[in-house]
Amino acid sequence: GMDGAPPPASPAGLSAYVAVSQLLGLTLLATTGAWLGRYRGGVDWHSSLQFNVHPLCMVLGMVFLQGDALLVYRVFRHEAKRSTKALHALLHGLALVIALVGIVAVFESHRTKGIPDMYSLHSWCGMAAFVLYLLQWLLGCGFFLLPSTSFSLRGRYKPQHVFFGIALFVLSIATCLLGITEMLLFNIRDSYSRFVPEGVLANTLGVLLVAFGLVVGYVLTRDEWKRPPLAEELALSMDFKTLTEGESPGGGS
Repeated sequence: GMDGAPPPASPAGLSAYVAVSQLLGLTLLATTGAWLGRYRGGVDWHSSLQFNVHPLCMVLGMVFLQGDALLVYRVFRHEAKRSTKALHALLHGLALVIALVGIVAVFESHRTKGIPDMYSLHSWCGMAAFVLYLLQWLLGCGFFLLPSTSFSLRGRYKPQHVFFGIALFVLSIATCLLGITEMLLFNIRDSYSRFVPEGVLANTLGVLLVAFGLVVGYVLTRDEWKRPPLAEELALSMDFKTLTEGESPGGGS
């Protein structure tokens, strides 16, 4: 604080869970890289390997970075709200850009190989996740980063923003699981049932995706780990309450 006192420590357990989430996230990326490198020929934009850019970008953007963007408010509990907000928006924006590269990769790869687009459940869920994620990001920037947005509008939109943030993260992981299954059935349909190493590795990737989602979800839903409002935020919201509820007892909400 400003009076020279050390900043309050994070609640017990929070740091451990965040550390586990980051360990899982990095293991996820390494496992994706190992699968594509060892069994799918690696990643290259200018060749028949262009498709492999897609799973790598989606796991990095729509899962790892999206998850980390959601954790920002738990990790940076005592930093200024504005800078935490900016980091939250920046990580989500970066995730969107990387996901867009992944989407372009799959459409271009399909075009050069003459494969039809957008017929599978994976592609439907994936496109829905991406479009809604972009919309969620634009609305979030509009409501929470533009200084002109009123407190009452922010307050009314915030529960929706929080709910859809978690829902889109869940949808992104589910879409990855569908994609992994689809890729295995396209590539090793005949040997998958014999527990070949590629199948086991890809299944492990799926389990890691679920684990990452569960750990991030747990951190986000623990009430006592929510970011405590800073003194200046409390003062603002008290002033705001007095202004809006002064005339009507009980707030009329």
